[in-house]
Amino acid sequence: MQNANLKGSIVILTGAGISQESGLDTFRDTNGIWNSVRIEDVATPDAFRRDPARVQAFYNARRRQLTSGAIQPNPAHLALAHLEREWKGPVTVVTQNVDDLHERAGSGGLIHMHGELLKVRCIRCRDPFAWTDDLTTATACPDCGLVGTLRPHVVWFDELPLQMERIYQELEGCVLFVSIGTSGSVHPAAGFVQAVRQSGHARTVELNLEPSQAASLFHEGRYGPASDVVPAFVAELLG
Repeated sequence: MQNANLKGSIVILTGAGISQESGLDTFRDTNGIWNSVRIEDVATPDAFRRDPARVQAFYNARRRQLTSGAIQPNPAHLALAHLEREWKGPVTVVTQNVDDLHERAGSGGLIHMHGELLKVRCIRCRDPFAWTDDLTTATACPDCGLVGTLRPHVVWFDELPLQMERIYQELEGCVLFVSIGTSGSVHPAAGFVQAVRQSGHARTVELNLEPSQAASLFHEGRYGPASDVVPAFVAELLG
């Protein structure tokens, strides 16, 4: 890829593949979470209404794994934070991941389209706030005092992703769109490359362990572990 004359904003989409290399469980792989836990039981608004204790227990386990100390940003996260610091223009990371590894690596221009595991929100108060402890059905909202109203600040199935209007604004104006560690099968994120290609002015690159379902839509693909291919690509961009 020729980058000597590339100037302007960059949008980077990240998925489970970038965090998997830090030791986090993935959801859709052969040995992913959804092969042992039913989506309908833990990741829908109906599941929360039917059995909030089970839903809370599921996300408590995810939260404890993330805060255990064993999970740390890997070279791919660090490379993207370096790119944001050094690039002569805006760099926006749109992540499908609910972990905080991009933040810990130093990225600031983040959009968590599927929410954040280390935040909760009250179904009455609505505004999210930071939370690292377990949640139970007996936990009271610190703001309104109601019990049993706190839920993980994550986007469940049958719910709309967050900040979509802003995401499409960023896609419309970027000169480079990079997809990292995604399956290319989860919408609306799987359609971002098409939106960028229709604009006609941006380069599109896929960085993945292997070609995704949307690989043919990208101008270029580079394949291998994210901790290898992402730092190498960033180094080339910064040239």
